[in-house]
Amino acid sequence: MDEDPTQDDRLREAAFFDLDKTIIATSSATAFSRPFLAEGLLTRRSVVRTAYAQLLYQLGGADEDQTERLRAQLSRMVAGWDVSQVSAIVAETLHESIDPTVYAEAVALIAEHHAADRDVVVVSASGAEVVEPIAAILGADHVIATRMNVADGRYTGEIDFYAYGENKALAIRELAEAQGYDLDASYAYSDSITDAPMLGTVGHAFAVNPDRALRRLAVERGWGALSFVRPVPLFPRRARIVTAGAVTLVVVAAVVTALAIRRSRRRR
Repeated sequence: MDEDPTQDDRLREAAFFDLDKTIIATSSATAFSRPFLAEGLLTRRSVVRTAYAQLLYQLGGADEDQTERLRAQLSRMVAGWDVSQVSAIVAETLHESIDPTVYAEAVALIAEHHAADRDVVVVSASGAEVVEPIAAILGADHVIATRMNVADGRYTGEIDFYAYGENKALAIRELAEAQGYDLDASYAYSDSITDAPMLGTVGHAFAVNPDRALRRLAVERGWGALSFVRPVPLFPRRARIVTAGAVTLVVVAAVVTALAIRRSRRRR
């Protein structure tokens, strides 16, 4: 019996999510400023600069030129950093730096796409060392992120691939070809006008908490619009279960010990 070609040849679908202000309510590039400062990778002056850049970003005031200057500033700032130290800091402080800022609506939407058998891809201009652990917590299937040049275990300050603007769209098309995605049937979500090329690569584009320029473009092109407003910790229930379980074990142990002591005294 011949196999059904429509089933075997059907292209897969994917959902591409920008990270900053789409999945999380902050900038992933600057969210780790405090632990980097504590470990001596940043100075207080550089923290002030990145905090100001983050404020502009959150207010939607960072245009393409300002974003490019931020990229150059961050590139110079990380030159000479030890890659393994950065990865360790991100792993150790991931929950306190990122976890409370994740949009509940984004988490639910990711779950919906997975339930529909779509791959989820996180696409971010931030460095892969920051993006990949966040994407892993979210259960993403693939990551597209900026890749910094490394020599002798340290960042050189050069960038091998900058996942920004047209480069995001290029990387999405390359991943789609490698994974067999039908981009016309796929989805994309972002907040920024700089991601217009990314949104334009798919058949179902959505502006999430869009800046003014993206809001206008979304209306012109008939893209959907979503509002994410509830940043929540990813694992509050798990933390409560672990804590409650630990407390229960301590209480049980204390009761058992008290009963044993009481019986011992009675025997005496």
